[in-house]
Amino acid sequence: MNKLIPFLLVCILISACNEPNVQEYKTTTMFQPFQPPIAYEDAKEQALKILNQMTIDEKISMIGGHNVFFTKGFERFNIPAMYLSDATQGVNIRRHLDDQLEKSVAFPSPIALASTWNKELAGNYAKSIGEECRAGEIAVLLGPGMNIYRISQNGRNFEYFGEDPYLAARMIENYVVGMQNTGTMATLKHFVANNTDYKRRTSNSVVDKRTLHEIYLPAFEAGVDAGAMAVMTSYNLVNGEYAGQNKEVITGLLREDLGFKWLVMSDWWSVYDAEKVIQSGLDLDMPGEPRAEYPDYMKKDEFFLRFTTKSLLKEGKVKEEDINRMVTNILTTEIAMGLLERPIKDASYFENFDQHVEVALQTGRESIVLLKNDHILPIDKTGEISILLTGEYSDKIPHGGGAAEVVGYNQVTMLKALKDIYGDKVTYIKEPTDEDIKAFSHIIYSTGTFDSEGWDKSFDFSEEINNKIKHIASLNKNIIVSVSSGSGTNMSEWNDAIAGLIYSWYPGQIGFKGFAEIVAGITNPSAKLPITIEKKFEDSPGYGYIPEGQELYTGWDQDHRIIDPITDVKYDEGVFVGYRWYEHKAIEPLYAFGFGLSYTNYEYSNLQLENKSIKAGENINLKIDIENTGEMDGKEVVQVYVRDVESSVERPLKELKDFKKVSIAAGDKQTVYFTLTNRDFAFWDAKTEDWKVEAGKFEILVGKASNNILASAKLEITEE
Repeated sequence: MNKLIPFLLVCILISACNEPNVQEYKTTTMFQPFQPPIAYEDAKEQALKILNQMTIDEKISMIGGHNVFFTKGFERFNIPAMYLSDATQGVNIRRHLDDQLEKSVAFPSPIALASTWNKELAGNYAKSIGEECRAGEIAVLLGPGMNIYRISQNGRNFEYFGEDPYLAARMIENYVVGMQNTGTMATLKHFVANNTDYKRRTSNSVVDKRTLHEIYLPAFEAGVDAGAMAVMTSYNLVNGEYAGQNKEVITGLLREDLGFKWLVMSDWWSVYDAEKVIQSGLDLDMPGEPRAEYPDYMKKDEFFLRFTTKSLLKEGKVKEEDINRMVTNILTTEIAMGLLERPIKDASYFENFDQHVEVALQTGRESIVLLKNDHILPIDKTGEISILLTGEYSDKIPHGGGAAEVVGYNQVTMLKALKDIYGDKVTYIKEPTDEDIKAFSHIIYSTGTFDSEGWDKSFDFSEEINNKIKHIASLNKNIIVSVSSGSGTNMSEWNDAIAGLIYSWYPGQIGFKGFAEIVAGITNPSAKLPITIEKKFEDSPGYGYIPEGQELYTGWDQDHRIIDPITDVKYDEGVFVGYRWYEHKAIEPLYAFGFGLSYTNYEYSNLQLENKSIKAGENINLKIDIENTGEMDGKEVVQVYVRDVESSVERPLKELKDFKKVSIAAGDKQTVYFTLTNRDFAFWDAKTEDWKVEAGKFEILVGKASNNILASAKLEITEE
C-alpha cells in the first residue's frame, strides 16, 4: 500500500471577482493524471500471454538495451524496437544515427521553465516536445529530470526544476501529462539523490528516509501519481549501494512507497553487478553493451545482463521468475501505451513545429528573472539612447552540455533580438575601449557559464569576468548584466555596482527574443527564482562535498573512473535545503527563493481562512486579494507557505505549499483562492514511516517571495 498521500490534492482557483469582502470559498477539482490507452491489468494479461511464448534467450535479450539507444523488438510478437532519446528541454538529435529528425526546437532549460511558475505552460512545453518525439519515431523521452537543487555547483542543475520539492512536483506532474498525452512515454530521472555530477559514479549519497521523503522524493511521487510510464535510476550510490542495483531504492522506495508499477531502467553504463540488478526491481539494463572507447574496467561481462544472466541462472543465483518479472514489466508498459497497436512515428506532428517555437518563446518571456532594477529598465526604444552590447553570450546561444544538449534552429541571439527592436541604437563590440564604454547611454554585458553532465562547475565567475564587469561599472553606471547559466552564480563582487541584473538561464533558440522584449518593456517580467542564490558557496548546505585535496575538473575522463575510491556525500543538513537552510541558519542570501521583480506593483490584502480551526485530516480553504496598483499589465506569482509553530521534530521556518500565477491588468484586483490539504501540514515521521500531522498552531503565510511575506493568518489544528 502506498504510504504517501498524493500532493495532487493541493489545488488553486482564480476568481476575477473585484469585491474584497466576498465570503464564499472555492475548491478546485483534482489534477487529472494520465491514463494509458490500455489499462494496466489488461496490458499485463496480454504481456503474460506473450511471455509464455518466449524462449529464455528471447527473454534475456529483452532485459538489456540494443544498439545503445534502443530496446529489443520481436517481429513475431509485433513488439517494436523502442528508440529512447534525450531529454527534458527538447530532442537531442544524434547525428551519428540513421533516420534522425532534421531539426528539433531548443526550448529554454527546465530550470528556466521552473522560473515561470506556470503549471499550464509546463504541460504545453512537454506536449510540444512529445509531438516532436512522435515526428521523429521516438517512443520514450528520457526526461523529465527532477533532481533537487542541493548545491549550486551541480553541472546538471539546468536540467532540473530547482530547490523546492513542492514547486518541482507541480511542474513535473503537468510535464508528464503533457508529454504522455501525445503518445510519447515520459521517464522520471534520476532516481534518486543524484545532486552532484562530481565523480558521480563513485559518489555515495548518505541520506536519511525523512530527508528523502520530504525533499528528494516528492517530485518523483508527483510524476508517478501523474501517470509516468518509466523511471530511470541514477549513477550514484545511495546509502552504500548503486541506485540501479539497489533493492531498497527500486523495490522499497519506488515500487512499494511510491507505488510505481511500470518500466524501470538504468542510466547508461551505471550498474556493475548483474545478480544485484536482477534482484533489485530494475527491468531494463541500458545500454546493455559496452562502449568501445571506454577503458577496459568499464567493459566487464558482469556489468551487462545480456552477457551474464544465463550463467547466473545455471548457477542458481537468480531465478527465471526474476527474468519473467522484468520482461513482464517492459511488455506491460509497451502494451499499455498502445505501441503494439499503432506506429510510433506520426509525421503529421511536423506541422506543429511553428507552434512549438511559440511555446518556447512564451517560456522565454516568462522565465527570465529581473533581479535588480535601479531605475534603468525598461529602456524606451523611442528615446535618445545608445546601447553597447558586449560579453561572451552577446552573439551566440548559451546552453548546457551532455545528453541534454539541444541545438535548435533559426537561433535568435541576444544581438539579433535587441537589433530587431532597437535597430542601429544597439552596437556590439567584442572588446570595447574605455572611450566606447563612456560613449553609450546604456551597457548590456552578457555573461554566463557552460554547465554540463559529467562534472560540476565553479560557483565563482573567473577573475577576468568579475574585473570586466567592475571596470565597466566604474566607467558607466548604466550597466545591465545578463547571466546565462544553469544555476546560481557568485555575483556578490559586483552586484552593488551595477544598475540592472537579469537572469536569462539557458534560453533555447528563441528565448533571447523574450529577453529583448523585457529590456524594452514590451513584456513585463513575471519570473521568480526557483532557487536561492547565495552570496558565497561556503554559505550553502552542500559546501565541503568535494574531498580534501581534490578539486573540480572538466571533461569525461574523471567521470568514467569507477576504479576510484567511493566518496561519501553526507546530507547532514537533512530537510534544510535551499531557503529552508538559509532561514534555519539565519544566513542572508544574495537573492531569495521566489524572488523576481516586475515593472508594476502588486498589493496583497484581505487574507481570509474559511475556518480558524480544523481537525487533522481536513482541508482548509483560503483566499486573498491581489491588486495591480501600477500602470502596466502583469503576471504575479502568489506564493503560500506554511509554518508549524511548535513541533516535536525540527522543521523549517516555513515551506512552500501552494502557488498560483495570475494575470492582472493595471488597476484591477483579483481574489485568489487556495486549498491546503492534510499533507501540507505534515512531516515524515521516521518512527512510523508515514506522514504525520501534529495538533497545534500553524501559520499561513502569503507573499511574493520566500523573504517577502505580505499577509499571514493563524490556524489551529486539533486531533481527529
